[in-house]
Amino acid sequence: MYNYILSIHIIFVVCWFAGLFYMVRLFIYHTEAQQKPEPDRRILSEQFVIMERKLWYIITVPSMVFVVAAGLTMLYILPAWLQQPWMHLKLVFVVLLLVYHFVCQNIMKQMAKGIFKRTSTQLRLWNEVATILLFAIVFLAVLKNAVNWIYGLVGLVLLTILLMIGVKIYKRIRTKDQ
Repeated sequence: MYNYILSIHIIFVVCWFAGLFYMVRLFIYHTEAQQKPEPDRRILSEQFVIMERKLWYIITVPSMVFVVAAGLTMLYILPAWLQQPWMHLKLVFVVLLLVYHFVCQNIMKQMAKGIFKRTSTQLRLWNEVATILLFAIVFLAVLKNAVNWIYGLVGLVLLTILLMIGVKIYKRIRTKDQ
């Protein structure tokens, strides 16, 4: 039974992250559409609101619910996992991912009301937060006790720096092309 639940957990983790990654991409396009002249801005904004709402409530939220339900079920079946330090750290990252999820929901609701508090560059950096959480969660789940926490932390910091540099380079290239 455990392996079936684990399979469901993994499938919906993929779906959840796909939803989160694409959602923030839509936020970026939605934000950049605000620079367009009317009526393009209005038409694009209305379309992005529809796309964001459908992606969120049809894919992202249900996937998150299945991930959490499957994860809790696995912990119920094998409560010994809760004795493991790697699981404690993984659960910290999962909580951070849930916070990220609900912040994205808040951003979506603000944009639907015409409130744009973040630039497209800030949103590109925000998108990388999910990438960092994904790396941390997967490495902890796969390596378990084999992971050296210091190397893992250094690796995450280096990944974060590389992602931020990549976003900045992309912004320069994009600005230069315009």
